[in-house]
Amino acid sequence: MIEPIHQHQPVATLGPALADADAAMVLLHGRGATAPSILTLAEAWPPVPGMAYLAPQAAHHTWYPYSFLAPIPQNEPWLSSALQAVAEVVAKIEAAGIPSERTFLLGFSQGACLALEYAARHAARYGGLIGLSGGLIGPPGTPRKEGGDFEGTPVFLGCSDADPHIPAARVQETAEVLERLGAAVTMRLYAGMGHTVIPDEIQAVAAILTGQPVP
Repeated sequence: MIEPIHQHQPVATLGPALADADAAMVLLHGRGATAPSILTLAEAWPPVPGMAYLAPQAAHHTWYPYSFLAPIPQNEPWLSSALQAVAEVVAKIEAAGIPSERTFLLGFSQGACLALEYAARHAARYGGLIGLSGGLIGPPGTPRKEGGDFEGTPVFLGCSDADPHIPAARVQETAEVLERLGAAVTMRLYAGMGHTVIPDEIQAVAAILTGQPVP
């Protein structure tokens, strides 16, 4: 049984209600941030008609207490609860009749790690998967229980080549794992970018949301 650390936290929303939407994006905030703060990203790209945005809030503003590179058991039970929180939002989207191929997952920093880890454990044909300054969770050499098929899901991974929290090697490893699972991955390591989001990444997200090639 999963300890309900993140369960019953609020889910911030933007755009139409799910009942009136024909697509949805789950946005996951970083450590120390909030659900409303990650929703502001959705205002950075042109409006997408019919797109509902949902951002669950982490308890105490963090999805798990230690580095995403720490041994996975060290971040339990927080990590399992965080993954379940994502699953619950995805289930709400499915219950509203929005198919997985019209469902998008996006996260920044710790939220990117969570989004990527959730997707890798639940590979399917999503509308898109975006990891901004993040990578799959676990120390180097963590065995991956690969299963499912992304069926060509467009994936964008953007990160600094010298991010103080996210090693470039982990971003590359993440791209390789997702490609093995059938994703169409675009990975960009930006020289000296810092731990932030830049306009080129926003343009990539906008392209994925509208079914266009990543520029």
